[in-house]
Amino acid sequence: MPDQRSIDAGRQLLAFIAQQPEHGQLLFLISGGASSLVEVLPEGVALDDLQALNRWMLGNGWSIDRMNQVRRSVSLIKGGGLLNYLGERQVAGLLISDVPGDDPTVIGSGLLVSPTEPGPSSALAELPDWVARLTALGADRPVARKTVELTVVANLRQAREAAAETATQLGYKVNLSHAMICGDVLTVARRMALELSDSLPGVFIWGGETTITLPEQPGRGGRNQHLALAAARVLDGHDDVCFLAAGSDGTDGPGEDAGALVDGATLARGRRQGLDADDCLARADSGTFLEASGDLVNTGPTGTNVMDLMIGIKL
Repeated sequence: MPDQRSIDAGRQLLAFIAQQPEHGQLLFLISGGASSLVEVLPEGVALDDLQALNRWMLGNGWSIDRMNQVRRSVSLIKGGGLLNYLGERQVAGLLISDVPGDDPTVIGSGLLVSPTEPGPSSALAELPDWVARLTALGADRPVARKTVELTVVANLRQAREAAAETATQLGYKVNLSHAMICGDVLTVARRMALELSDSLPGVFIWGGETTITLPEQPGRGGRNQHLALAAARVLDGHDDVCFLAAGSDGTDGPGEDAGALVDGATLARGRRQGLDADDCLARADSGTFLEASGDLVNTGPTGTNVMDLMIGIKL
């Protein structure tokens, strides 16, 4: 969620660029997550407005590409807007991708890439009040045309393959899925858990990002904790499986946890603490259950962000 630090970072970014020689060279290092971490808002749009918009999109199951379409419209620097501040400076960018297809218009909401469609994003169709508001504010701004050399230096494919290589070195038979995991978290959890429980022994590796529709007052946790607890319902009673779902950046929604590592006894451990998995899932409070069952994973910041990894082991 963007906060005042995001606004401060945007102001500092523009000040830094302005201090550089007019014909100098700039190297931008842009990671997934930049959409929330740096922002410059048009006059008439407040931080509270931006937070409310992001909270609504996150809570209504929007995919990252649709969210970043909207973020590009509600910003002076995204959707190529940063190009307007670069003047004649030579620019290159190295990108850490957290989006399907490594699309540079979506990574960080396209700070250095001009949008393919002019005007407010078509994704705003579900938010008509914002279309009218941005038009009134004159937020439909021309973007400078500038060629920027962009290179993706880290992505989900590399993370999956690194996990597969390590599992192979440890002597496991590896089942590596190259499909991009996306869609409703409960549907994905059931599919993964069934595949894991019904297969021969080995390590199973997936990657991507699920979506979730939140209740009005969600509890503790993120999409990976929700995914792990939902999978644990299917794996309940199996003593030969475990399943990890975690954010590659070391965070999973609000809080300090990266995700969770569950097994066939997760539900029993939580029940002994007086908790019900179905109730916690319905209230989007998976973190409370997983803390009680001892299954939360806390890595601290990893220094990267290439979407989420899901790893299962069948013994």
